[in-house]
Amino acid sequence: MTIGEGLGILVMWAYLMGFMVLTATAAKKAGRPVWLFGVGKERQALPALLFRLTFIFGAIYPPLWEAWSIYSGRTQLWSSLHDGTLEIFGLLVMAIGVVLALAAQRHMGASWRIGAAEGHQGAIVDDGPFAISRNPVFVGQALLFIGSLAVFPSEPQAVAVAALLAAIHLQVVIEERVLAAELGQPYADYKLRVRRWL
Repeated sequence: MTIGEGLGILVMWAYLMGFMVLTATAAKKAGRPVWLFGVGKERQALPALLFRLTFIFGAIYPPLWEAWSIYSGRTQLWSSLHDGTLEIFGLLVMAIGVVLALAAQRHMGASWRIGAAEGHQGAIVDDGPFAISRNPVFVGQALLFIGSLAVFPSEPQAVAVAALLAAIHLQVVIEERVLAAELGQPYADYKLRVRRWL
């Protein structure tokens, strides 16, 4: 295992731990559950499943792949792409993703939700990172996984990136419908002012 790979594993785990701590803190402050995948009229089972599988994969695949590589003497699947420069680039992208995602999640405060359901939305957060992107948490998560592909270049990691991007797209479409119905004109105005991504 290279130093970059070890750091990549730590960055992914740091994000996952930060995500969980901030989610628990938001739920406590809000005084209600923030996990809304199973609540409401919108069908969120597919994006919920993709998110869960992707983040479980992100947590366990790199250490298992490294252990398997050491045990079996195999090289990385895309070994020609696996060099120090690519690792440094990947770590930088991962770090930017983690900082953006966690800062945006923290900035949402009591409005933080995982999923979307009628009657469970907080106030519109349209300042800070949300003045630049309507979905900075998702942008950060995408950067985290894209960077991880540079640190751990392999077919399974590429599939994980594709699955996360699909989950993000599906969830954003659902959330936009719910927010438009729940928050009305203020949300429509926000959509006109701020882009979906960047």
